[in-house]
Amino acid sequence: MTRKQIIAGNWKLNKTASETRRFILTLKNRIAGMDALPELLICPPSVALETAVDAARKSGIAIGAQNVYWESSGAFTGEISTEMLESLGVSHALIGHSERRALFGESDADVNRKLLKVLSGTLIPVVCVGEALADREAGRTEEIVVRQVKNAFLGVAHEHARRIVLAYEPVWAIGTGLTATPDQANAVQGLIRRSVGAIFGGAVADELRILYGGSAGPNNAADLMAESDVDGVLVGGASLDADSFAEIIRAAA
Repeated sequence: MTRKQIIAGNWKLNKTASETRRFILTLKNRIAGMDALPELLICPPSVALETAVDAARKSGIAIGAQNVYWESSGAFTGEISTEMLESLGVSHALIGHSERRALFGESDADVNRKLLKVLSGTLIPVVCVGEALADREAGRTEEIVVRQVKNAFLGVAHEHARRIVLAYEPVWAIGTGLTATPDQANAVQGLIRRSVGAIFGGAVADELRILYGGSAGPNNAADLMAESDVDGVLVGGASLDADSFAEIIRAAA
C-alpha cells in the first residue's frame, strides 16, 4: 500500500525561540510551490514550542515535542505533560529517542508508559527504537529491536495502534557520520513492521509509517526513502539549516 512519507526534524538542544521563528518562516518560503509535499514535522526545544506553533500556522508544518511525561501533573520537576503540549497546539511527541535512553536512563518500561499516556490524548507518538554498535557487531540487532517494539506496545489498544509512527535509529549511526545503507535500513524496518504485525495484524502493520533516523541528510535521503519499508526520515543535524532541510523535503516531494 502507499504510505504518505514524513520528513521530521529533531533539533535536540539547539535554537532559541527567535531562531525557531526565523527558521520556520524561511522554510515556508523554501517549500512554497513544491508539489506533493510529504508530511512535515519539526521538533524544537520545549521553550520554543509555542513560538514554533505560531510561526507554522497555515503552512502544513506540524510541531512536535522532543519528550513527554506519563503523568498529567504533580511534583515532577522539569517534566512536560501531554495536556500542556496539546494546549499549545503541539501535534506530535518523540518517545524513547536513543539519547533519552542512553543519557537519561529511559527504559523500555518508561517508553511504554509514555506511549500509553500519549495515546490517551490527541498527540501522535513517534516511538524510536534501534540497536547500538556493539549489538549490531554481536549479531543482536533483531533481538534488541524486536524487544524494544514489543515492550513499547504492551497494553496498547488495537484501535490506537494506527496512530503510532515508529522511527528506526541505529544508535551507531547517530551523530557519527555513519549511516545504515538503504538495504540495511530497509531490512530492519521490515523486521519492525513484521513485529508490529505479530501484535496487531498485517493490516495495521501495512499502514504503520516507519522513519529512518541516523545521520540522514540531503545526500542520502532520496535513496533511503526509495526503499519499500522506509516511509520518511527523522533528521538531526541536517534539519538545523533551512536550505538543507528543504533539500530533503524536495527529495521526498
